[in-house]
Amino acid sequence: MPDQIRSHWGALVKRHEFYLAVLIGLIVIGLGMRSEDFFTLGNIFDMSVSSAILGIMACGLFVVLIAGGIDISFPATAAIAQYVMATYVLSIGGNFVIAFLIAAVVGIVLGLINAVLVYRLKVPAIIITISTLNLFFGLLIYFSNGEWLYGFPDWFMEGIELFTFIGSDGYDYGLSLPIITLVAVILFTSFLMSKTRLGRQIYAMGGNADAASRIGINLFGIHLFVYGYMGALAGIASVVQTQITQSVAPNSLMGFELTVLAAVVLGGTSMTGGKGTLMGVVLGVALLAIMKNGLTLLSVPSYWHTVVTGLIIVFSISMTALNEKKQALQGA
Repeated sequence: MPDQIRSHWGALVKRHEFYLAVLIGLIVIGLGMRSEDFFTLGNIFDMSVSSAILGIMACGLFVVLIAGGIDISFPATAAIAQYVMATYVLSIGGNFVIAFLIAAVVGIVLGLINAVLVYRLKVPAIIITISTLNLFFGLLIYFSNGEWLYGFPDWFMEGIELFTFIGSDGYDYGLSLPIITLVAVILFTSFLMSKTRLGRQIYAMGGNADAASRIGINLFGIHLFVYGYMGALAGIASVVQTQITQSVAPNSLMGFELTVLAAVVLGGTSMTGGKGTLMGVVLGVALLAIMKNGLTLLSVPSYWHTVVTGLIIVFSISMTALNEKKQALQGA
C-alpha cells in the first residue's frame, strides 16, 4: 500500500494541473485573508457568472489547439452570431432554444470557412484566422453601421434560474443561465475528448498529422469539426454575454481572444497540438477569474490586472517547460 501511495503521488506531482491547483489554493487563501468579501456567497456567484464566457470559449479553443490548429477569429465570429441572434429576437421573438440555435449555426458556418481556408491553402492557421478576424469584424461593422441593440423581451432579460434560494445576505441565488451553460459545455467537451473515438482522433492529429493520415483518419473532416465546434461555442458564448449585459455592441468581444488563449495555455495545453487536458483548461479559467476578482476587491488599478496575468502565465509556462524537461531527462 505505501508503494502504491508513493506511485500515485509521484504521478500526481508530475502533472501541470497539480502545480496549477496548488497555485490557485495559495492565491485563494491569500485573497481570503486580505479581503473579507472574497468568500461571500455573492462574490462567488459573481465570479462564476463573469467567467462563464471565458470558460465556454476556452473549451472551444482547447479542442482546436489539441488538433494542432489555432483560431484567433472567434471574437468576431461571436460578434456576428450575437448580432444575427439579437436581430431575430428583437424583431420576431422566440425563446432561448431558438436563440442558442441561431447563434450556434452562424458560428458553425463561420468556423467552417476557417477550416476550409486552413486546410486548402496550407497556410498557418494563425495567419488565416487573424485575416478572418478582421474580415468578419469589418463586414459586421459595415452591415450594422456599428449600432448597438437593446430592448430585449422580458423572457430574455430575466433569463433562467434553477435551484433558487435566499442567502444569509438576503439576496436570491441560484444556477443562472451563464452557469448552467458553462457546466453543460464543460461536461460535453469532456465527454467528447475523453470518451469518444472522435476525441482520440483529434488528439492523434494534433500529435502527428502525417501518422494520423496514414492510419486512415480524415484530416479534412477533423478540421471541419474542430473549427466548427469553436464557432458553435463562440455563438453560444455570445448568447450568454448578451443575456448578462442586456445589450449588443458590435465590438464588445474584440480583444478577448488573448484572454481566452491565455487561459487555455495556462492550463497546460500545448500550442503545437496533441497535449493538454480539459481539467487544466478549467483550472486556467478559474485562476484568471480569481485573480481578476481578487485584484478588483483589493482596489488594484485595472492596468495592473494585465501585468499580473502576464506574470502568472510566464510562471506557469516556465514550470511546465521545466517539468517536461525533467521528465525527458528521467526517460532518457
